[in-house]
Amino acid sequence: MEKQTEHKKKRSQRDYSLSFKLQLIGELERGELNFSQATKKYGIQGHTTVSKWLRKYSTLD
Repeated sequence: MEKQTEHKKKRSQRDYSLSFKLQLIGELERGELNFSQATKKYGIQGHTTVSKWLRKYSTLD
């Protein structure tokens, strides 16, 4: 009998370009997407990433 091992999928860290981040933030600011839609549309693992970008790059006060 062979022993089965479970392979957990490792989280990968992706580098996103500044232009990509600004494009996504623009879509959020214009109301075209919400956090959930943005993470699904662009394959971003968590909305915390997007909220950090929003705080850092948002032009809205």
